[in-house]
Amino acid sequence: MGDVVNLNAYRKKRAREALKKKASENRARHGRDRGEKRLNQVEQERATAQLDGKKRDRDAPGGSDD
Repeated sequence: MGDVVNLNAYRKKRAREALKKKASENRARHGRDRGEKRLNQVEQERATAQLDGKKRDRDAPGGSDD
């Protein structure tokens, strides 16, 4: 005869394995290491500084009066 299997334990084990597999896929898809996060932050700061540098002053002479 075969071994006795606790179906509740088997179901829980299968659910845990499915969660681990999904978590692993999410880490691969969305995970970034510290260097990538820092690079993205530096690029964002640079873009913001560039945009701020190109803004026009409303109080400057010859500017548009809205």
